[in-house]
Amino acid sequence: MATVRSIADPLYELLVPYFDSSSVPKSLSSNNPLVGSYLNHLTGLSLSSLTSVEPQSLSQSKSSVFLSLQDLSKRSHNSIISSCTHLSNLGTELSLIVESTTALRESLPQLDEAAIQFSENYNTRSENVDLERRRTALLLYRNVDRISSILELPSLLNSAIQSSNQAAASTLNYASALDLNAHIRRLNSLFPKSGIIKSVEKQSGEAMRTMTSNLILSLKSNSLKLAGAMRFISCLRRLSPELDSGSKEGALGSLFLTCRLAYLQNMLEALEPLRELADQEKNFLDKETSTKNKWESGQQTERYLKRYIEIFREQSFAIISMYRSIFLLPSNIETETRKELRNKIETASDSSLQPKSSVLATFSLHLVYIFSETLGLYLPNVREKSSRDRSDFSMILSILDQKISGDDGNDDEWAEIIKKHRMLAGRLESMVGSRES
Repeated sequence: MATVRSIADPLYELLVPYFDSSSVPKSLSSNNPLVGSYLNHLTGLSLSSLTSVEPQSLSQSKSSVFLSLQDLSKRSHNSIISSCTHLSNLGTELSLIVESTTALRESLPQLDEAAIQFSENYNTRSENVDLERRRTALLLYRNVDRISSILELPSLLNSAIQSSNQAAASTLNYASALDLNAHIRRLNSLFPKSGIIKSVEKQSGEAMRTMTSNLILSLKSNSLKLAGAMRFISCLRRLSPELDSGSKEGALGSLFLTCRLAYLQNMLEALEPLRELADQEKNFLDKETSTKNKWESGQQTERYLKRYIEIFREQSFAIISMYRSIFLLPSNIETETRKELRNKIETASDSSLQPKSSVLATFSLHLVYIFSETLGLYLPNVREKSSRDRSDFSMILSILDQKISGDDGNDDEWAEIIKKHRMLAGRLESMVGSRES
């Protein structure tokens, strides 16, 4: 297909000899559409326009383009300079990119080999020490709040035990401590292989032993009341349920009686100065031979025995009353239980000859033994009839052996006292019978 020549081509050929070959840019070739469009524009002008109008138009266009170039250089000279700088460095940068790309392409086989080796070593289906250690560290990081809470349990437990010395407040704190201990034991049953849980459980056991000691000391306190004793025993039942098994009274009953007996003995030991005076008086009376002096003496012994009887009567009544309120059943249920126990004892073929006595009965006999031993030692030194006829001493004389009065040669005194107290006992029984009816 032949090339179509435009009207501007001959004109372009006519103008070529006038071009400066050294300064003509390649953009002024005949193939440039702008050059062709301008030459076509020139062919459409008259000769007068070419000589007069067109030079002015070209001058105006040149001035406009020059002003635009000035404005562009003023506004964007920094960007143009930076672009020129980057363009001058583009060749160097491209060569570096090519070198880096070549090095990366050469290292890809090594990277692939290392990735395969890593996947083989740290596969989840295979055992790896490092992977297991990382899993453990990640698990600890996720559960750091829970672990911190668990580690704070022993300190909370000790704070609950040692927070207050008041009876009511300490009981509430003991209940909180028991709840914390139950929570720790439950955690130990859920996670028996955890070293942290075992350590916390060990510290909890030490705190519970401290709490047990505090509760036992509280049972020996001088300000113990029934409500406080019931709360302390309730805490001990939760703390050591094995002590409350077996009989209804359990080992806690024996513990309670032992603590209160220790308190009673401490109170009686406080009468040591009076007892020393009574001993001195007893040694003095043993050396006397005059019967008159013996009957008119015994004031120090009387003072000691009065205080001794007062403390013993008050504390023994309080101990037995609290014990019955805490450990023994109500009267109707207790009666039925005694009947069942009696039937079992009677029907049992391999039982012993006598049933075992209860803790309270044994304790009461022990109190009677201590009381009788002390009175048998000191009461004979009270020789004045007015003192011996008082209600306290006369009642005690009635339950003691007849030898106390027989040694002094006055057998009628003991018989008269026995008769008087039998009359009082009969009146008391009649009053109780009339009230029940």
